[in-house]
Amino acid sequence: MKHTVSGVLVLNKPVGISSRQALDRVAGLLPGVKSGHAGTLDPMASGVLVACIGKATRLIPFVQRMRKEYHATLRLGQRSSTHDLEAPVEEVPFAGAIDAAKLEACLARFRGAIAQVPPQHSAVHVAGQRAYELARQGKQVELKPRTVQIERLNCTRFEFPFVDLEIECGSGTYVRSLVRDIGEELGCGAVMTQLVRTAIGAFRLQDAIDPDSLTKQSLPQVVRPAHEAVRELPIVRVPSELIDDVRHGRRIDVTTVGSETRPAAECVLVDDAGQLIAVAELDAASRTLHPRVVLVAD
Repeated sequence: MKHTVSGVLVLNKPVGISSRQALDRVAGLLPGVKSGHAGTLDPMASGVLVACIGKATRLIPFVQRMRKEYHATLRLGQRSSTHDLEAPVEEVPFAGAIDAAKLEACLARFRGAIAQVPPQHSAVHVAGQRAYELARQGKQVELKPRTVQIERLNCTRFEFPFVDLEIECGSGTYVRSLVRDIGEELGCGAVMTQLVRTAIGAFRLQDAIDPDSLTKQSLPQVVRPAHEAVRELPIVRVPSELIDDVRHGRRIDVTTVGSETRPAAECVLVDDAGQLIAVAELDAASRTLHPRVVLVAD
C-alpha cells in the first residue's frame, strides 16, 4: 500500500552521526517517500533537526530561514582548522588574564548584525564544490564574509578555560565561526567542544524524538502537520470553488478570499477544513495571490 505520510518530524540528532544519517534512519521506515532535512548539524553536534516528509519537503526553505537556538561550550587558548575538536588542536600561548568582565565586553561586540566568514570546513559552494571538499584536499579557499544576525549571546558558565554560551541567531550563522572569532577577539583562540541545538523556530528540543526510537508503526503518529513549517505566515482561507485554481498555480483575486492578507506578504492558503494547500505571495499591484508552493493533492 502506498504511504501517504506527509508532514514535519522533529528529531533529536545524536552525537556521532551526520544529519543525513539521522534522516536515513527515518527514510528507511518510509520506502518510496521523499524526505529531507532543514539545517545541517555537524556529527559532533546534537539536538533539533527538522525533517520534512512527503509533499512537506517543499517547505524546507521556510524551516531553514527560522531562527535557531544553541547551547555551546568553547575552550579558550586553543585553535584547530575546523574550529572544533574534529581536527588536531594546537595550544595558543597568550599573555594577560581573561576574566568575566573581559569576556562580556567581547561578547557584546558579537551581538546584532555581524560580518562572519564561514569555516573552511563548511558546505559553502566554491567553484562548484563544497568548501569542506576542498579543505580535505588541503586547499585553502577565500570565503567571503556574510552578514548574520546574533539575537542573543549570553555566557551561562565561565570556568577558565571553558565557556558555556546560550545563542539565538538567524539563518546562515556558523557557531564554529562565532567561537573562532570570539577566541581571536580575546587574543587567545578558541575551539568549540560541544554544541546542542535547542530550537529551530518553535520546534524545541524537549519535543524532539530520537531517530533510533522510531518504528514503522510509531512514525506516522509523531509526524506533525505540514502547516507547522509555515506557522509564522498569515493564513488565508480559500473557498472550495477556487481550490482547483490553487492546484494549477493560477492567481486568485484577494477580494474572493477576504482581507486576511498583508500587502506584499507571503501567505498560507488553507481550505475550508483548515488544511494547508499552498504558500502564496500577494502581488500588491494587482491585488492577487500567486500560489508559489502547492501542496494540495492532484
